[in-house]
Amino acid sequence: MADLDRVLVLAGGMSPEHEVSVRSGRRVAESLRRLDIEVQVADVDATLLARLADDPPQVVFPVLHGASGEDGAIREILELSGVPYVGAVPSACRVAFAKPTAKALVARNGVAVPRGVTLPKAAFHDLGAPALLERIGGALGFPLFIKPDQGGSAFGATAVDSAEELSAALVGCFAYGDAALIEERVRGTEITVGVLDLGDGPFALPPVEIVPDGGVYDYAARYTAGRTEFFSPARLPADIVDAATSAALTAHEVLGLRDFSRADLIVDGQGDVRFLEVQVAPGMTETSTFPLGVDAADLDFAVVCRELAHQALLRG
Repeated sequence: MADLDRVLVLAGGMSPEHEVSVRSGRRVAESLRRLDIEVQVADVDATLLARLADDPPQVVFPVLHGASGEDGAIREILELSGVPYVGAVPSACRVAFAKPTAKALVARNGVAVPRGVTLPKAAFHDLGAPALLERIGGALGFPLFIKPDQGGSAFGATAVDSAEELSAALVGCFAYGDAALIEERVRGTEITVGVLDLGDGPFALPPVEIVPDGGVYDYAARYTAGRTEFFSPARLPADIVDAATSAALTAHEVLGLRDFSRADLIVDGQGDVRFLEVQVAPGMTETSTFPLGVDAADLDFAVVCRELAHQALLRG
């Protein structure tokens, strides 16, 4: 069996999630070093291709969030460079990164999702924003949740309680993308479920319950210590846990993901689980939910990172 000695962690990138990616990459690197693995950390810049050609690592561990990190582009580069890497292949990343597409595929496979529509910025210009806003409110009702059709870390995402708030929320959304996913806002318990595959097939980690102190799990609530209370495992009945883990596994498998992923879900007042979105490169910071799920499963985070890198080496 091949020995794992040298890993390159990619962290940073050019998306608004740069700082989160840096923190995630630092934690992965420190965890691998604790197991006596040589680790280098690099950003995605003009030196990357030369680095991969002149001093290729055994394995690349991408911990890049947002565009290029999760849309498949960097993984295409790694494929072209012939370097083994952790995580999903480019085609699966592209599908999962497009939230409306992922949502439709998961719904087609029996998982409940919120009602919603996806509209480009141009539609509001070409068709007239007031009339279109009125049509959206009439069809979906309120409250709503607005977010870019791509990206993460809650950038451009806004909860909307009335028609008067809708226009400003869309302006904020379009600052981070060219199309908006507009959904009914389902009130209930927010949870995430990590999926992990260490070589014997994917399995779900215990759900993590999210209770932000301001009621909305925005960027500050995600990455500021003390702003959100996490319960890991989530305080849910066994049947709801089973439904949530089943939904996360369905998303992972239907979207063709590999090694690990994280599904964001909500449990409504009737106990029904609804799928919101999936992350192919979940956060690995001290306040991120994927590592909390690893801990709740009584797994060592450093060992998990090593095993993911090792199986990527064996694939290569």
